[in-house]
Amino acid sequence: QLQVVESGGGLVQPGGSLRLSCACSGFTLDYYSIGWFRQAPGKEREGVSCISRSGGKTNYADSVKGRFTISRDNAKNTVYLQMNSLKPEDTAVYYCAAYPATFQYMCDMTTTLYDYWGQGTQVTVSS
Repeated sequence: QLQVVESGGGLVQPGGSLRLSCACSGFTLDYYSIGWFRQAPGKEREGVSCISRSGGKTNYADSVKGRFTISRDNAKNTVYLQMNSLKPEDTAVYYCAAYPATFQYMCDMTTTLYDYWGQGTQVTVSS
């Protein structure tokens, strides 16, 4: 059974850091691009970052560039999102998702591409 499970969310003060993890099971991560998305109350789900199959290509939303870093460890079937310099506007439920990718060095944050989604983890940035 294919599963994607996020962890690592929580409450953090502005300027703080969190690392989210995305544990994948039931499929070989090597063949999938992985994306992180978030959804704040009353807003649409938006792409935050994605990483290609090889890990050689990453993309970020403009709002998180320079603050967030995505990485993957295919041996552990896990993808990470390191979030630094967090702001109150980063508050949202964060989702991890996967899609089977043809190319090793491409990823796309279009939500409709993604086949497998986790349940999400809450990130709250507040003083």
